[in-house]
Amino acid sequence: MSRITVQGSDIMITNPDKLLWHSIGVRKADYIRALTDLAPYLIPHTAGKALTAIRYPDGIGQSFFYQKRPPKNTPEWVDTVTVNGDTFILLDSLKTLVWLGNLAAVEFHTPFCDAEDETLRALVFDLDPSEGQTFEAAAACALDVHETLSGLGITAYAKTSGATGLQVYVPTKRMTFNEGRRLNAFFGKYFAAKHPDTVTIERSVKNRGGKLYFDYLQMARGKSIISVYSPRAVPCGAVSMPVRWEELERGISPCDFTLMNAAARLKQTGDLFEPMLHEGSDIGALDDILAHTV
Repeated sequence: MSRITVQGSDIMITNPDKLLWHSIGVRKADYIRALTDLAPYLIPHTAGKALTAIRYPDGIGQSFFYQKRPPKNTPEWVDTVTVNGDTFILLDSLKTLVWLGNLAAVEFHTPFCDAEDETLRALVFDLDPSEGQTFEAAAACALDVHETLSGLGITAYAKTSGATGLQVYVPTKRMTFNEGRRLNAFFGKYFAAKHPDTVTIERSVKNRGGKLYFDYLQMARGKSIISVYSPRAVPCGAVSMPVRWEELERGISPCDFTLMNAAARLKQTGDLFEPMLHEGSDIGALDDILAHTV
């Protein structure tokens, strides 16, 4: 056990030598150091959003639970927000991130909107491979999405989920969830029709037929998605990482971006998802997009 001071607050680090990722030998102390490196990139994307953390007290591969409400004995300096009568943690500072790391919070999921403003600032396409598919299936679909959107004059950005899939983000001017859902549903149906042998919008896993799931239903009020730069509870210690389109074309794996090498990459690339922090293009004119796409 050790005590550290972060941004003027004392944090007790318990069991620093406990292995959280057994297969790669990452201890809690190693994890907290990695989180400190990720903090300048992660926190701008989680600040202002109601956090759902997934905690693995005995390390990944063991039992876990979702932490939405602040646990008992939460320090008074941890910021919170109330949404629809429920209180959530706000991951808006390095000290809160370190505190969560000590609680073995391994994954950080956030809603599609800020807590104080229930409008979308990005259209998100969630591409999820079915059992038996590889990451390459998600990459191929994402590249097709990119090419299609580019033809419409729309700039899109991709990130690995850190697990098996990919997410494609389009920063937009503020739109309602209903507007976003209509757009997402249209594109999902469009790509499923364009690639009927490999892409599906079928929600039921057993009925997907081994096809890539274009999950347009995920982007909804009250749902969440893995935050960019969040670690994942996978054996290789992958981090949800923005990637350039040319990297997807060359071929990558989610495990190319891990707790061990993320900091070095980010020093070179900077925050490739920085455009998500600003107001994007006006793609709310659904009729115009439909007219140009059909």
